[in-house]
Amino acid sequence: MKFDFDAGYFNPLHTLDCGQTFRFSPYKEGFAVISADKACYVYTAGNKTVVESADCDYFWRYFDLDRDYSEIVDRAGSYNIPLLSRSAQNCKGLRILNQNREEMIFSFIISQNNNIPRIKGIINKICAGLGENVDGKYFAFPTAKVIAAAGAEFFHSAGAGYRDTYLVETGARIAAEGIEKLEKLGGAELKRELLTYKGIGPKVADCIALFGFGKTDSFPVDTWIEKIYREDFGGTLTNRNKISEYLVGLFGEYSGFMQQYLFYGKRLNL
Repeated sequence: MKFDFDAGYFNPLHTLDCGQTFRFSPYKEGFAVISADKACYVYTAGNKTVVESADCDYFWRYFDLDRDYSEIVDRAGSYNIPLLSRSAQNCKGLRILNQNREEMIFSFIISQNNNIPRIKGIINKICAGLGENVDGKYFAFPTAKVIAAAGAEFFHSAGAGYRDTYLVETGARIAAEGIEKLEKLGGAELKRELLTYKGIGPKVADCIALFGFGKTDSFPVDTWIEKIYREDFGGTLTNRNKISEYLVGLFGEYSGFMQQYLFYGKRLNL
């Protein structure tokens, strides 16, 4: 099964390569993407981006295709911030993904103080070692119960380093409690609650809230955003929490979208 979408507002490379997901790889003319226990092939053909999957409804939502991004791109230009305007226009096919929430919690615990190739490698090892083999084609992301039972040594051997105990302890908590209570919280409340989980600090909490729970009033701040804040906003704050609060105050419910345009645009040197 497959569906297509206007490629002007759905660019697979920009969407997948901007740091919000780690389970994708080049495949044929595009990318193979795995989320939880589902997979798709996404590529651009002419003026359409095509998604092929046995789970088309899932990936329609995953790629946030019910949302009109033309309005978001226009909003980005209204702030009169040159980098943001350039980035939104050049990357208007970048979309915020609706990802599996448990997977995002564990993935972004792994992401802290790490680089993207290494994060992807660690996650691939964890999925190959603990995830269900789906039709002999790929491995699903393991459940919290499986992660909790694996033991810290497994994660250490997979390259997680000091994050090994974070994964086990947070896995045990989620296996015991579930995450239903998190799903009912607003953005600020969700961040506060996520900070009570082992291994989740402010930046990781913002990433989980944005990329896992769709809280677009979140603004993760890393070294790239600090650089942007100083160079493109003329900012003088040095505390990342304060920088995030300032940017959320500026962009409100559009914060997550603007963060991705700014982050990816700076990386591309636009």
